[in-house]
Amino acid sequence: MPKSLFILYESAAGFSLFFVEGFESIASNTEEFQEALSEFVRFSKLVKLVAFSPFITAEAAFENLSKLSEYEITSNLSNFLNSHLPKVKEGKKPKYELGVFDHKLAAVIHEQLKLPATSSEKVTEIIRNIRLHFERFVDHLRTSDVIKAQLGLAHAYSRSKVKFNVNRADTMIVQSITLLDQLDKDINTFAMRVKEWYSWHFPELVKIVSDNIVYARCVQLIGDKSTLSEESLTSLEKIVGDEQVSKNILDAARTSMGTGIEEIDLINIRSFAARVVKLAEYRKHLHDYLIRRMNTIAPNLSALLGEQVSARLIAHAGSLTNLAKYPASTVQILGAEKALFRALKTKGKTPKYGLLFHSSFIGKAKQKNKGRISRYLANKCSIASRIDCFSDVTSDIFGRTLREQVEERLKFYETGSCSQKNVDVMRKAMDELDTIVKKTHEDEERVDEKVEKDDRMEEENAQHGTHEHKKDKSKKKDKEKKKKHKRKKDKVESDDELSKERKHHKKKKIDKKSKEKNQQNKMQI
Repeated sequence: MPKSLFILYESAAGFSLFFVEGFESIASNTEEFQEALSEFVRFSKLVKLVAFSPFITAEAAFENLSKLSEYEITSNLSNFLNSHLPKVKEGKKPKYELGVFDHKLAAVIHEQLKLPATSSEKVTEIIRNIRLHFERFVDHLRTSDVIKAQLGLAHAYSRSKVKFNVNRADTMIVQSITLLDQLDKDINTFAMRVKEWYSWHFPELVKIVSDNIVYARCVQLIGDKSTLSEESLTSLEKIVGDEQVSKNILDAARTSMGTGIEEIDLINIRSFAARVVKLAEYRKHLHDYLIRRMNTIAPNLSALLGEQVSARLIAHAGSLTNLAKYPASTVQILGAEKALFRALKTKGKTPKYGLLFHSSFIGKAKQKNKGRISRYLANKCSIASRIDCFSDVTSDIFGRTLREQVEERLKFYETGSCSQKNVDVMRKAMDELDTIVKKTHEDEERVDEKVEKDDRMEEENAQHGTHEHKKDKSKKKDKEKKKKHKRKKDKVESDDELSKERKHHKKKKIDKKSKEKNQQNKMQI
């Protein structure tokens, strides 16, 4: 009897459990059947939603799915599966299988939860179609909601991964040193091609100018050797940096045994020489960038070995964290793996050093002391890389101290002079670092106090300005009130005067009328 199949589907919205009916028919790979699966009506008859456990918050979704990406079973997933899958009695085999997309996750579920988890092409095909129709299975779940959940989760997950890398952005160092090495090879190859090409026209120039980039610049300037004159000596001197060399070039051009050259060939040679010069300029900018990044990311290792050797060690290890995890014995032969395995195979002598050979300390040591100093240097490199990787304070104090120790060890091998104890040297470096950190904190506090003081002053000025503004406003209101009162008073006074005049005029008029009346009465009498 075939086992029934349940499917676990993890989405940005939550965990879902589906039951599959007719598993064998769904697994058919015919084109007609695959087209039928794209229709939700037919697919929903074969695959049923058993349970859906949504993530309550975005943080919960991120926590659950980020742990699943690292193959860790969360309590939410464990409770969800144990609650909705059929119970299995002790001593009996389960009559179902749990289909999971990732075979590694299936193995973890089987190991930790003791559930019959499986992963196959058939299960993958079913999950692909569940993803296609997922929004229709869950009630009140819109496509826009799922897209928003996916977008938010994608941003959070990417941000967490970037944060993990950005703390020690050694990826930039790995890429930079790899590109720098490639540029060195390419510039050398192209410069040799320029020399071969131009030597048909001016073969004597190779013996006078040995530097590849200076040679390419000279080719750009000279062009046709027959046009070279004493007027060009100043420009030539700027390129080669020597008056005598520029005169030698001019003399050689006049007596050159080279063949003639056409204008079209000369244009191509000059164009190629210009490309070589530009590549050399870019290589210089890249080298400066690498030095800056190394002094930021691995200052102690850079102070001990130099920027390029340190960058090669980090690139060979894969990252600064990997280099910090290596023991000193591995750091010592890093880069000499072929020689090591060949020695182990032939039972010969193992190599004494790998990339550390490019360090100046190995070159300074005598032949009999090279192995001893490489072991000592590898030990100090291991310490410096661990400090750079795990220290919160970016400083090259320990790197400079370790470099002094290696120099003292070289003197000890040559003269037998005593060197300081490692404990004393490290304690001194720690005291120096504490002083710097303390000073930095004091400077930061001073800056913070100044900023707070400035903010307070601005607030006080703003408040004072507001108070003055209010005061001016109140004064203005008082003035307006006084003016209004005065206008009222003037109006009242003017009204009083007007009324007095009117009364006086009226009285005068009455007196005049009474006088006229008296005169008329007298006339009648």
